[in-house]
Amino acid sequence: MDDVRAEKKGPVTTVILDRPEVKNAVDGPTGRKLVDAFLAFERDETADVGVFFGDHGAFCAGGDLKALSATNGKVWIDDLAFHEDGNGALPPGPLGPSRLLLSKPVIAAVAGPAVAGGMELALWCDIRIMEEDAYFGVYCRRWGIPLIDGGTVRLPRLVGMGRALDIILTGRQVTAQEALSIGMCERVVPKGQARQAAEAMAREIARFPQECMRADRNSVHRGYGLPIREALRQEYWGGMDCLKHEGVGGAKRFAGGKGRHGDYRDI
Repeated sequence: MDDVRAEKKGPVTTVILDRPEVKNAVDGPTGRKLVDAFLAFERDETADVGVFFGDHGAFCAGGDLKALSATNGKVWIDDLAFHEDGNGALPPGPLGPSRLLLSKPVIAAVAGPAVAGGMELALWCDIRIMEEDAYFGVYCRRWGIPLIDGGTVRLPRLVGMGRALDIILTGRQVTAQEALSIGMCERVVPKGQARQAAEAMAREIARFPQECMRADRNSVHRGYGLPIREALRQEYWGGMDCLKHEGVGGAKRFAGGKGRHGDYRDI
């Protein structure tokens, strides 16, 4: 079986990392397969929401350090040297999709370890659902491996500077319950249910008018860190087209009797 595969059920695409012998650690070829899988999801007009899942009880143990050692770092240092193209596009991250800027949401279904680069892949996702015994941690701190898949950028945005530095500098374990309490994940579910819960959430998101949902999502991502007036301007202009395309039709459905008394099963 391939170490990366995608399973599609209606509008939900689940990308599965499957290298159980190394707790789903990612080497160069696996990272490229992850990029290809998420780009295929992005291009698929019938796919609305993605789920990122590590099979066999581990989300991802980070970069495959044995592969890194065998190549003297070539796969990460030389092959993925940071060169932007003429349009300012970013190259793939060492673990694959961590620098992709998708237009659709992805939910991380986290079981077991999501450590080092695996934690960074989870942070790349829009939402994280963790099993009760899952955990994060900058375990690469022990081996002199830096965070270069977005961890130093995304973690402070989620939990604040002080907490992010506590986690990054100490390399300690962050349990699911702590992650939930500090905003590092959004939901905690019983062991063995992360994928099921993530796919259920994905189906709920996919039920909504998608242009509007994506406009709001993209405004959150793009507006973060902007001056308030610029962010408000971007939100307004980004939302006006979908208001015309979807909002007016939605208002007419509501006026016609849909969604009354809190019943949104048929919208």
